[in-house]
Amino acid sequence: MIGFLRKKQKFLLMNIKVIIIGSSGTGKSNIIKAATNKPFDDDNNTTLASSFVSKSINIDKKKYNLELWDTAGQEKFKSLTKIFIVDSKIVIFVYDVTQRKTFEELDFWIKRTKEILGEYPVYALFGNKKDLLLDKVIEEEEGKKKAEEIGAYFKLTSAKNERDKINEYINELVKIYINKYKSNVSETFHREASFTIQYISKNKKNTTERLELNKYCPKCRKNTTHKEKK
Repeated sequence: MIGFLRKKQKFLLMNIKVIIIGSSGTGKSNIIKAATNKPFDDDNNTTLASSFVSKSINIDKKKYNLELWDTAGQEKFKSLTKIFIVDSKIVIFVYDVTQRKTFEELDFWIKRTKEILGEYPVYALFGNKKDLLLDKVIEEEEGKKKAEEIGAYFKLTSAKNERDKINEYINELVKIYINKYKSNVSETFHREASFTIQYISKNKKNTTERLELNKYCPKCRKNTTHKEKK
């Protein structure tokens, strides 16, 4: 029974979709690699396949599942699709501090994203490649000003040399989102957990195992409506 519950527990995690948006060559893929503890890639090859990476994190003794989405090369043709953007809870815009063009093109990505999501998500702006000090053409103050204009949190990052900090920054954004929409997060978790419990109830014969799953749903511990009638 314990083994069964452990296998099913992953279905009861709250999903938080995080998308990384910016011009080609800004280091978006390496930011995701840093966040998921994968090796840094020195090649500046454009990402060619649509993909996302999942990772679990613990915030205030609760586990959440992050979906980190890469733009899959769509930015090269400015063809960012709605399906990529929709349902995002956290949006991270990225520019390269050594390339003025990537900073100027932020307006396009911001407009495109906000047309679909409005002001609901938590927005952040990362000025990446801060390790290339001699090549820097965009000062920190300019980045901060842009972040203020769009209502975003600002960070200078290095996906190459400060990988642990990128993890910290993304965790901070998750905390901000959870605190900003605390009631919505709780209701969404309850709804998803309740659905999972009902689904398992229809597919498992052992009533004891079914009822044990209720402990993963905070509201259901006080509500027996999901328990199957004898």
